[in-house]
Amino acid sequence: MRSRKAFTLIELVAVVLILGILAAIAAPKVFRGSDDAGEAALRQNLAVIRDAIELYALEHGGRFPGSTSDGTNPAGTEAAFKNQLLMYTDANGNVSPTRDAAHPYGPYLRKTFPPAPVGPKKGSNDVAVVGDGQPLSGDNTTAWKYDYTTGEFILNSNAVSSDGTTTYDDF
Repeated sequence: MRSRKAFTLIELVAVVLILGILAAIAAPKVFRGSDDAGEAALRQNLAVIRDAIELYALEHGGRFPGSTSDGTNPAGTEAAFKNQLLMYTDANGNVSPTRDAAHPYGPYLRKTFPPAPVGPKKGSNDVAVVGDGQPLSGDNTTAWKYDYTTGEFILNSNAVSSDGTTTYDDF
């Protein structure tokens, strides 16, 4: 009688088949979990940025960031908007990299502007700045979209979220 020291081909095929079935069941749940994590990060980023915009307006007489020059960049530009949130400001929106008696406000965000966690511009942090007061909607041209006359801030994406019905610009 020979002693058996290896698996037969049928046993190996059965194991591979079982592993394939388990992967087919588990994979959708894993991928949906990563979508949910990105959407949770989006909701958190939006809350932080919107709170920063509101605090800036509160401390600057109702003017939203980007509605005035930052001292270097003209009003209505992405640079003025970001600088006024990321640096110290005076009452007129002029920025300084350090806090002093003339620049007592801010910064409203830490170090860098957050990148988009989902959507077609995922990883980018560019902002389309507008000032027309019209409701914002996503067009996928930049990561974020902001209206300095209303303070409205959205993810600039009309892609559909994981629920299958809501677009990211509605978050």
